[in-house]
Amino acid sequence: MLLICMTGCAGYQIGNRSLYPAHIRTVYVPMFESNSFRRNLGERLTEAVMKEIELKTPYKVTGNPNADSVLTGEIIGETKRVVIQARTGQPRELQVNMQVQVSWIDHRGNPIRRTEFIPLPPELVDVGGTGNVIPQTGQSIATGHQQAVSRLAEQIVGLMEAPW
Repeated sequence: MLLICMTGCAGYQIGNRSLYPAHIRTVYVPMFESNSFRRNLGERLTEAVMKEIELKTPYKVTGNPNADSVLTGEIIGETKRVVIQARTGQPRELQVNMQVQVSWIDHRGNPIRRTEFIPLPPELVDVGGTGNVIPQTGQSIATGHQQAVSRLAEQIVGLMEAPW
């Protein structure tokens, strides 16, 4: 009886390794391109994505372009809008939005994550992130950008999970 119970669980895996494609071990993340006039957004996003990969996945980020996979990205949009405005016309709360296009391919150039439900080429995925800024509390646009970058990095690494 014990043998029958144990064989029922033979296909299960424990830990985060079961969430990610097993044939990938290393990821190369070149600097994210940025079309924004704001300085260093691509660098900050690249650094945040690399830290998230090391922290939450079984993959090792490497500086070698010949790694098992390559994760590239480009910041294609960055906007700022007023959410709440005071009677004097001064902004009380702002929202910073960033749009990123991401591609994750293996060393042969094949997309690792298929996205048939998004009307884009299969290797490209659009990801968006926001950050809120409240100037009265001393926050700046840089604070909102950092919040958006952190959220984007979490979403990008979340996209690396294997589909259910």
